[in-house]
Amino acid sequence: MDLRIVDSKQTMRVLPQLVPDSACVRCDVCCRFPEADSFLRPYFTGQEIADAVAHGVPDSFFSDTSGSQVDLVKNPMDEGYLCPAFDSQSGRCGIYDVRPLDCQLYPLALMWDASGREVLLGWDSKCPFMRDAPSRAIREYGERVATSLTDETIVEEIVAHPRLIGRFQDDVIVLKALPHLTARLVPERVDPQLRPLTLLDAPQFAKALERAHVLGHDTPAAFAFPYHYIWTSLLPYWWLEIDQTLFLFAKSPDGWFMPLPPLGAGPLDQAVEQAFVMMQSWNGPSPVSRIENVMESQRQLLECGKIQFRQKDGDYLYPVGALAALAGDHYKSQRALCNRATREQTITGEPYRADDQADCVRLYGRWAEQKRNGHLDQMGKLLLEDAEMAHTRVLQEHEQIGLLGTVVRVNDDIAAYTFGYWLTPQTWCILLEVGDRSIPGLAQWVFRETCRTAMAQGATAINAMDDAGLPGLRAAKLAYHPSAILDTWVITRMTA
Repeated sequence: MDLRIVDSKQTMRVLPQLVPDSACVRCDVCCRFPEADSFLRPYFTGQEIADAVAHGVPDSFFSDTSGSQVDLVKNPMDEGYLCPAFDSQSGRCGIYDVRPLDCQLYPLALMWDASGREVLLGWDSKCPFMRDAPSRAIREYGERVATSLTDETIVEEIVAHPRLIGRFQDDVIVLKALPHLTARLVPERVDPQLRPLTLLDAPQFAKALERAHVLGHDTPAAFAFPYHYIWTSLLPYWWLEIDQTLFLFAKSPDGWFMPLPPLGAGPLDQAVEQAFVMMQSWNGPSPVSRIENVMESQRQLLECGKIQFRQKDGDYLYPVGALAALAGDHYKSQRALCNRATREQTITGEPYRADDQADCVRLYGRWAEQKRNGHLDQMGKLLLEDAEMAHTRVLQEHEQIGLLGTVVRVNDDIAAYTFGYWLTPQTWCILLEVGDRSIPGLAQWVFRETCRTAMAQGATAINAMDDAGLPGLRAAKLAYHPSAILDTWVITRMTA
């Protein structure tokens, strides 16, 4: 059986294929998925979506017709979910002649290595045929496919759709590194010491925080690895270390900036000067060079004629005991809403599990739509779009990131979820919180129960992060009477 790839000009290119058609028809693995939101769902490019739609797959199964993973359907004959193009009775693909590159490559797979720095070609050990095939045959097959993947038309398609490169999987056996794809997909490094921020860097980040002695009762939520890592799908984060000082950078379309001050044991003013020298050499005359989330105590060490300060929205800090009790006139409204929720609904909370992911993804979509239909300005809508990828990453990788999550069920259905982390041993930081807005009092109940759980585990304070400049969010946070709104700053450096 040949593997045929159709480029945008509809020119057929034939690639080698190892698995015979008879084995594919008998297989009970391919095209089937345990969760509705499985990260293994095939990715379709824009042209592949158009071809699939032309062959009978409704476009409603694609969240973005310029390129997206396909939405799955419930398996009518068994547990789990199916690709909508798959016929479970015949065991065949309904769009086989125009199936996407992602499917055409299988049981080989493109993925990043564990550090996120190199593109690899591997074979998926979940494929029954590949488990039985001799390893030499598989490796020779991989070499032939790797050679075919140097075709410039295919390379351009992958570069235009980098989500065709999956995340690292332990059960995909590496056959070959693909440096030509790595070179095209990894941004050119302005400094060879720069490394992309990955899960493997969490211990290094923690050591840098410890060396810098920045963790305390007034530390902003940004001084934690999860705060930054969840956004790496949206914005490339890079870091380097010089003289035991960690410099964390992010690259926006406008240029390089630092989402956090340098973390080290040495003099902060010298490290900041070094950071601005690097950024300005990379950015040139662009004014984007800046350092965000500078603490008030750090500002006092940096006051000089060259540094300019702009105050940013600060984190809201609360005494955990007050929010756990909601006693007194200050909290009369919130207490009444909590009472209404428990009076009208059966509400339970439990730790988040991987099995909850699909329900939480659907909840996020419902919650986001409720937010859009409310009083949300354009900035709020943009922030909501950006947040979707961060929530997806958390739902998939919360344990590896270092987050603890809770799901809340209303009448047995998941109606809310929340994730957070210990910023210090006494401060619990609420990173994400989503709840069905059609249920009166649910948000207040979830917030109160989160505070009660944190207090039982030793917290004395709750950090609810900033309000992102959104008036509605600011009003909601102020209504809980914070004990402090932390002063944080964005700093820039005059060049002349």
